[in-house]
This record gives sequence, C-alpha cells and structure tokens, in this order.
Amino acid sequence: MRTVLTLCVIHNDTHILLGKKKRGFGAGYFNGFGGHVEKGETIEDAAYREVREEAMIEPRNLRKRGVLNFSFEHMPEELEVHVFSTSEFDGEPSETDEMQPQWFACNAIPFESMWQDDQYWLPLLLQGKNFTGDFYFKDTVTLLSHTVSTI
Repeated sequence: MRTVLTLCVIHNDTHILLGKKKRGFGAGYFNGFGGHVEKGETIEDAAYREVREEAMIEPRNLRKRGVLNFSFEHMPEELEVHVFSTSEFDGEPSETDEMQPQWFACNAIPFESMWQDDQYWLPLLLQGKNFTGDFYFKDTVTLLSHTVSTI
C-alpha cells in the first residue's frame, strides 16, 4: 500500500522555516510542513492547505522539487512524499496544535533533531536542485539504507 503525502520547505537565501512536530508521526522532530493528500485534492493543493493548517501562513508560488519514497521495516505502507519549496508567503508563522514554527539560519539547521533522511536531500533543495530519493528505515530513528539523485 502506498500513501501520497506533501512536504513544503519555506526558505530564503539565509534562513529556513521548520516546524517542530507536536503530535503524531514524527513528534519531536523538526520538519517542513505537509501531510496527506485528501480525496479529490491535487498534490499541489494539499501542499498549500497543509502549510496554511500547520504554520498559519499562505504560501505563494510553490515549486515542485522532488519525490521521496519511504519504507519502514515493520510497516507495510510505503510513503510517497512530494516535496515543494517557496520563499514567498503571506502572514506571520504561528504555532498550531500540530506544529511550532521556528526560523533557523541555513548554516545552522538542526539536523540532529530531524529525520535522518533530511541531511541527504535538504541541502540539495537549498542549492536549488531537484531530486529523487528512496529511504528505508528500521524504525522512526534508524535509517538503514538510502539513495538520492538529482534530476
């Protein structure tokens, strides 16, 4: 079984906006903003909606940057994550019941408090590159194998 998800990274030349996940899958990790694609919704529409719901801002001009595939040793479901980025948005990032937004300098990204895969693809996104990746986890902490390539 495959689940389609979105992930949006808000950044400019010097800073990146990440959200600390407060509940659910990945709680405690910093991440971009995203989630499930709802029935009848396009992947891009889902990306816009998720940013609005999780960071209370209105993203503009999303750019698709890549697709990441995730599988877990003890989970039959595979995750297909469509990654977007933008530097444009309206509003002020605000905490929600799901995420606590925080700005970081691009040279001080808290990779130690993020999913292990982020260190492999996020620098490519920040360099303006498009990419694909496959990640195989033992659990939510241990990355067993990965491949990442630019496209």
